[in-house]
Amino acid sequence: MAAVALGAVLALTLGACSSSSSSQDKDTGSGKGAASAGKAGRPELKVSGAYVPQPPTDKMAGGFLVVRNSGGTDDKLTSVSSDIAGVVEMHETTKRQMRQVKSLRVPAHGTLELGRGGNHLMLMDLERKPVEGQTVTFVLHFAKSGSVTVKAPVEATNYTPEK
Repeated sequence: MAAVALGAVLALTLGACSSSSSSQDKDTGSGKGAASAGKAGRPELKVSGAYVPQPPTDKMAGGFLVVRNSGGTDDKLTSVSSDIAGVVEMHETTKRQMRQVKSLRVPAHGTLELGRGGNHLMLMDLERKPVEGQTVTFVLHFAKSGSVTVKAPVEATNYTPEK
């Protein structure tokens, strides 16, 4: 019964994630710790477009952002922590099936997009329900680039970034 209830809550939360998205160009975090490598053979990361839609329940929330790598080497997002969640999981979505993953690749000269209906962050064991107008802090941990702190605004439940 608990599994059915959790599935229903997850479906409701991710249902808000089902529309397509694009990234915003504004920088929502310093990104300076990861972007300062400066060599063509190293990852050069910049995080933008971060946001958290206000969740329908106080059990879990989704997190979305874009990581651009202008460097000549791949990196991996290996874990994420947050000021409001006891656990932040990285989820990969393939053919409408979601599964937790241990890392997400940030390709050289490429982009890792965490958006609605695709790969995303799942904030679980919330200490408080994020409410529109507040800010959520994420610390993104990368295999080669270290940690980057990102401030993500909490937007309306149905918020979709402009293209």
